[in-house]
Amino acid sequence: MTSERVHTVPAGADERPPESDDVHRKRGLTALRAATFGFFVDMYDVYLPVIALAPAIIYFTPPDLSATAQATLFYVIFAVSLIGRPLGALFFGPLGDRIGRRKTTIISAAGFTVCTGLIVILPGYEAWGLVPAVLLVLLRLADGIFLGGEYTAANPLAMEYAPRTRRGLYGSIINTGYPLALASITVLTIVTLQIFPAGEADSAYAVWGWRVPFVIGFFLSLGVFVYYWKSVPESEMWLKAQETAGETKPLRELFSGTNARALGQVFIVMTGAWLTLNAVAGAVPGVLKTTMGISAGWTNIVVLVGALVGVVLFPIFGVLGQRYGRRQILIALGVVNIVVTPPLYAMAVASGGDDLLTLVLLLGVVQIATLVVWSVVTAYITESFPTSVRASGYGIGYSLASIIPAFYAFYMLGLGTFMPYEYTQIVVLALGGVCLAVGAYLGKDQRHKELG
Repeated sequence: MTSERVHTVPAGADERPPESDDVHRKRGLTALRAATFGFFVDMYDVYLPVIALAPAIIYFTPPDLSATAQATLFYVIFAVSLIGRPLGALFFGPLGDRIGRRKTTIISAAGFTVCTGLIVILPGYEAWGLVPAVLLVLLRLADGIFLGGEYTAANPLAMEYAPRTRRGLYGSIINTGYPLALASITVLTIVTLQIFPAGEADSAYAVWGWRVPFVIGFFLSLGVFVYYWKSVPESEMWLKAQETAGETKPLRELFSGTNARALGQVFIVMTGAWLTLNAVAGAVPGVLKTTMGISAGWTNIVVLVGALVGVVLFPIFGVLGQRYGRRQILIALGVVNIVVTPPLYAMAVASGGDDLLTLVLLLGVVQIATLVVWSVVTAYITESFPTSVRASGYGIGYSLASIIPAFYAFYMLGLGTFMPYEYTQIVVLALGGVCLAVGAYLGKDQRHKELG
């Protein structure tokens, strides 16, 4: 796309308080802290089953279930929350544009707090047969729907307070919640496994240990609800836009004209982001454990190394995106995930886990190359839509693209019919790189524009 995208700016919507306005600045920092905390809890909740539940999946399954079937159930539990997110965005996005970002975040936080709490008290297969596994899947779906409302409203709220020259930094700080959550839950799982040994369906970890990270997730979710209810102000930009806005129909406006073209382009970029993410963060723990026979401890170390490095790199890439262009950063990362990371991933799998240190380093590099994509997407998507549809555009553009990648486990099963299963995630990774590069190429650099 080479033509300049022009947004219609409601009267007063582009008038920002001066940088010396302490009240505005403090409100902005409060919104930034809240969005970062909320996104941390969001990603913590998303990856609870991937890391904390993986060693205990046998608790919910028949004892004679094959390793491949267990791995597929494991992927389904992860995938349904990703499927729920676009459903949540379709509902909460327009709600955020109509009733406000703050109220929408409070409603969604209440929902995922309840879902996480109910998962904590689920019994296992020995008590209720397959019913707990079904309930787990349904609760994760509902959880994903409410989580889809959290970032849909909270992230645009914070970004609408961000100074133009710091949008890249603000966006990267918010998304630092992802590697922080990944690192936190990994450390927590490592510690919990030491206290509650894993093994059979009746082992201490399988029966009780996995619940500890979920209990902590419940209280973290409750914290998001209370924080937004007590402390976070509504977006001043949204409030000013409402002064001149008539009856709003965010979905109709989003799916027409310039906004529809922007949504399509963002959809391609985010499809790439989700594919690369799922190929690594979603697939690696299961492949290491069920295919390569690597212990849960070493699997967690692989995830932890990449996550900790990601925490450091996110703000750096946010600043680089602000200086050189988020579009350019996304194209470069797309190329890296086409050319560089697939061979490294293949080398890691081919090693068979014989050299654990080499395995950690190789997969650590691969994980970092997919993680840092998320340091620029919040600012990138925020700049793509006007205030009247920003929550809808952000939430739907971010989440709708997760549906196709969410079924990556089944793509891997299909690819496994004509290639070794343990290498199938490499194809998903490379395809994600293609979508990233092509999608960003079709877009443009908007880092110098004021939000309107």
